[in-house]
Amino acid sequence: MDFKLTEEQELLLESVDDLMEQFGTEAYFKQCDEEHRWPKEFTDALLDAGFQTLGVDEKFGGTPVDVQTLMLVSERICQRGAPIYVYGNLCALKDMTEYGTPEQQEQCFAEVMAGNPGFVLGFTEPGAGSDSSALSTTYKRRDGKVYINGQKSFMTNSANCKYMLCVARNADDDASLKENRSRFSMWWIQLHDDEGNLMPGIKMAPLEKIGWHMGNTCELTLTEVELEEKDLVGVEGNGFMQAMVNFEVERLIACAQSLGAAECAFEDAVRYATKRVQFGRPIGDNQLIQEHITEMYMKIENMRNWVYKTAWMIDNGLPVQIDSAVAKLYCGRAAFEVCDTAMQVMGGIGYTKDCRISRLWRDQRVYRIGAGTDEIMIHIAGRAIQKKYK
Repeated sequence: MDFKLTEEQELLLESVDDLMEQFGTEAYFKQCDEEHRWPKEFTDALLDAGFQTLGVDEKFGGTPVDVQTLMLVSERICQRGAPIYVYGNLCALKDMTEYGTPEQQEQCFAEVMAGNPGFVLGFTEPGAGSDSSALSTTYKRRDGKVYINGQKSFMTNSANCKYMLCVARNADDDASLKENRSRFSMWWIQLHDDEGNLMPGIKMAPLEKIGWHMGNTCELTLTEVELEEKDLVGVEGNGFMQAMVNFEVERLIACAQSLGAAECAFEDAVRYATKRVQFGRPIGDNQLIQEHITEMYMKIENMRNWVYKTAWMIDNGLPVQIDSAVAKLYCGRAAFEVCDTAMQVMGGIGYTKDCRISRLWRDQRVYRIGAGTDEIMIHIAGRAIQKKYK
């Protein structure tokens, strides 16, 4: 494995740095965070520079790159202080590029090119998070139409998203039968009209969070939402497997974002330790602070190895079921621990809103839950590891 950057990757990262200096200042992100406002000026700049469509096929207006390059860009954007949740969403459009009809793809990428999310994935429900077999949203055919009923929760950016890729089960299937437990279908649902009003049958309630203040998260209620057969995405009954195509890359993007956030917090803390004077000398001269710095450094290097190695495996066509799960588990934990230790090094100032480590700290915590909880990652990896030795 050779992780040396290519000339193209180096130039790409230099472009990221230039963009961050102009559009991604901490003062700007702090204001957006306090106002609970999406940093649209920043994401529009990413789109204009071509970063938002990296990894997307040329026929959809994107620039194909390998997974390693995607991870490098995700890491660098977050290392420079951008929120971990504003970049990488468009890298998870494979559900649409692989299974969408030409009309659905056109609608999706029209939103992307306008600087909006292509869609929100309607998977999680109030009674079904890690246990996907408990999904209860249904679709039923009646009088030549299809009607969706159910609830979806933790729908990130759904308040400003025009479409949802909704995972639902056939109301006529007996959900208690083993063969139907993971038999779902994907449906293309328009959430908002062109003026931003909710479509008939859809209600949306915001969920208040301790972090991720620049993005909205909502709970959706779907009541007799009327669709047509053409709104089916992919193969009926294969929705679960279709959703899986994104999960490994989605998890790795979360790892790269976590790595970048950890690097950002680490660099702030180390700079502070070299300048903050107590008892007549910089606190970085104290052995306990040096231990904190060394521990953070080790965790960051371990995170980097997991991200780069797993990206290399994907690019080379190797299976990553174990590695992507372990990477997500380790990076989610380690990044939060680094942010927490960085806050400890900075003391009281690190706990204030004037210090971005406080934002990194509360934003990073969710990556031990979202994109697969620690416990589910342990279950996936632990089961797969044992199979190798049977």
